Amino acid sequence: MNNSLPHLLQNKDLDRLRAYRENLDFYNGVQWIPPDSSGGRRRERRLTFNYAKVFIDKITSYLMSGVSFVVEPAEDTLKERERAEGAEQALREVYQQNNLELLDFDTEIDCAILGDAAYKVIWDSREKRVRITAPDVQGLFCRWLGDDVSRIYRVASRYTLSAEETEMLHGVTPQSKQATIIEDWADSSFTLWIDDQIRSSRRNPYGFIPFVIYPNLREPKRFWGVSDIPQVMEPQRELNRAMSQLSRILELSGNPIAVLENVESAEDIAVQPGAVWTIPEDAKAYLLDLLQGGGVKLHIDYMDILYRILHDISESPRAAFGGTPRDLSGVALQVELYSLLQKVHRKRLIREAAYKKRNEMILRILSQKTRQNFLGLRTRIIWGTVLPQDNLRLAQSEQAMIEAGIHSRRRSMRELGVAEPEMEFDQWLEEERKLKEVR
Repeated sequence: MNNSLPHLLQNKDLDRLRAYRENLDFYNGVQWIPPDSSGGRRRERRLTFNYAKVFIDKITSYLMSGVSFVVEPAEDTLKERERAEGAEQALREVYQQNNLELLDFDTEIDCAILGDAAYKVIWDSREKRVRITAPDVQGLFCRWLGDDVSRIYRVASRYTLSAEETEMLHGVTPQSKQATIIEDWADSSFTLWIDDQIRSSRRNPYGFIPFVIYPNLREPKRFWGVSDIPQVMEPQRELNRAMSQLSRILELSGNPIAVLENVESAEDIAVQPGAVWTIPEDAKAYLLDLLQGGGVKLHIDYMDILYRILHDISESPRAAFGGTPRDLSGVALQVELYSLLQKVHRKRLIREAAYKKRNEMILRILSQKTRQNFLGLRTRIIWGTVLPQDNLRLAQSEQAMIEAGIHSRRRSMRELGVAEPEMEFDQWLEEERKLKEVR
C-alpha cells in the first residue's frame, strides 16, 4: 500500500475539485447541460446570455473599489510611531513590487468563481525581496486540528512545471516534459516532492506556513468556501433555454410555415412575394402564425420573471448596473442597493482578516531577512466607499471634525480617500513652514 503524499493527494478532495471545474466552466459560458449520449436528440440552436460572469465581475468591482491600509503602533510613543511609519512604508514598497492592486483584483474574481482563494508570501533570495503570489486553490490541500478550521497545521501545494522550469528552479531534470511539484509545508518543516520523489526536506525557514487561504463566503463549520456560481445556475440555464425558444419562434415567424388541408401532394409551394398556389377546390391553404394570441408576450413576461430572479438571487439589483426607473440619490439609492451593500460587507469581513494576516506575514519575513524590527505591529484595512459620495460635503464635515478636535488631519485624509496620508501630512507641514518664512 502506497502511503506517500503524492499518492494520498490523488484521491483527496475530489468533490471540491470537481465543483471548482464546474463553476469555472459555467463562468466561461459552458452553461448548457450536454445532450444524452444516445445521439437521438437533434442539434438545435442554443443561446447563452452569461449573466453569471457579469454578476461576478460587477460585485468584484464594487468590492475592490478602493482598499488601503495603515500600520498602527503597539504603544502611543514616539519610538513606536516611527516604527509603525517605517513598517507602513516597507509594506507599500512590497505592494508596489508585487503589483498587489492588480493581483488582488484578479484573485477576487477567482475567489468568487471557485469559492476559495489563497496568497503565498515568501522571501525571494535572488532578488532580496518579499514575493507574493496567488496559487491556484485547485492544487492546495489543507489539514486542520479537529473541528477548529482556523488552526491549519499542514498545507500541501501541488502544481506542474515544464522540464526547463524544473531544472532552472530545482536543478532536477525530469524524465518527461512536465514534472509534478508538491510543496509540503508545516510550521517547523518543509518537504519538496518532484515526481513522487522527495528532493528536499529541511526546517521551515519562516517558522510559519506562508499561505493565506480564505473563502469567498463562509459556510458554517466548513473550511472551504461557497462560490457565487451555484445559486444562479438554474435561473441562468432557464433564461438561456427561454431565450433560445423565443429566438426559434421568431425565426419561424419570419419564415412562415405553409399549412395545406385536403391536399394529397404539393409541389412548388413557396412562401414568397407574388407566389401563386394551385390547390383543389375543397382544399385550404394558410400560413401558420406562431405569434397570434399574444404568445410572444407570455414568453417575454416569463423571461422578465427569470431576469428578476437572477438579480434577487445574486443580490445585484438592476440599479447596480446603472439602470433605475427614476433618478435616485443619497439614502434612496442606498436603499435600492442595500442587498448589494450587505453582500459586499460580508465579503469584506473575510477579506479584511486575510489582508491583515498577509501583512503580518510580510512584516515577519522582513524582520527575519532585514535588520528592521516590525514585530508586534498591527495593520488596519481601510475600505473605499461603495456608493458615490458628495466629496464637498464630506470635506466640510471633516473640517468641522478637525476644528472640534475629534479627528486628526491624518484620520480625515483617510476618510477622504487619500492613499498616503503620512506623505500628504508631511507635505502640508512643509508648505506651512515655507509660508511662515515668506510672511
